[in-house]
Amino acid sequence: MNHQVTPVQSVLEIMSRLRAPDGCPWDKEQDHESLKFHAVEEVYELIDAIEAEDDHEMQEELGDLLLQVVFHCQLAKERKVFDFNAVCQTLAEKLTRRHPHVFGDTKADDIDEVWANWEKIKRTEKEGTHLERHSAMDGIPKHLPALQYAEKLAKKARKAKLIPAETPPSNKLPEDPALLGESLLELAMDAQSKGWSAEALLREAIQKKEKELRDVESK
Repeated sequence: MNHQVTPVQSVLEIMSRLRAPDGCPWDKEQDHESLKFHAVEEVYELIDAIEAEDDHEMQEELGDLLLQVVFHCQLAKERKVFDFNAVCQTLAEKLTRRHPHVFGDTKADDIDEVWANWEKIKRTEKEGTHLERHSAMDGIPKHLPALQYAEKLAKKARKAKLIPAETPPSNKLPEDPALLGESLLELAMDAQSKGWSAEALLREAIQKKEKELRDVESK
């Protein structure tokens, strides 16, 4: 009896073939470290396709992003630590576990309750591991772009009541958010004219602020 090969199986088999001794020289040379920023680039290209509302391009970019997942899974399989099926199984279990209001008896009447349950379950999962979170600021990816990192830091600090829920009146943002965007752009352009990196400067300021918040939190 012939079993039809699914597209997913086909992709996995192709990736394995590319990594074979007689496979592709470039693919055979790659490892997790050499590939780590490829996934970041693919995500940005996917964002471009989404914002362009280009479904054809979005389909292609999702495939390119999936390639990164498949590639890392193949590398891990060769190291005998996990494979693509294990990744999918882990994801399925996580989604089921973190949606008890769908797959269990927990009630969640609104999005706030859903997020509260999600965070509680997430904390429980990491207890006793090297990923256990001891601070409200834990869990922000260190390689996020600086502005995105700042936003996540502010959100976590506000939830922990480490900073005011609202901006003080003297520091009110303009009513038109476009004006804020223009101000941020002007600051970046002015910094570049002086040979400064706005990204690096903001990251330094974030590190200082995060240390201050952690010190306050620990008292």
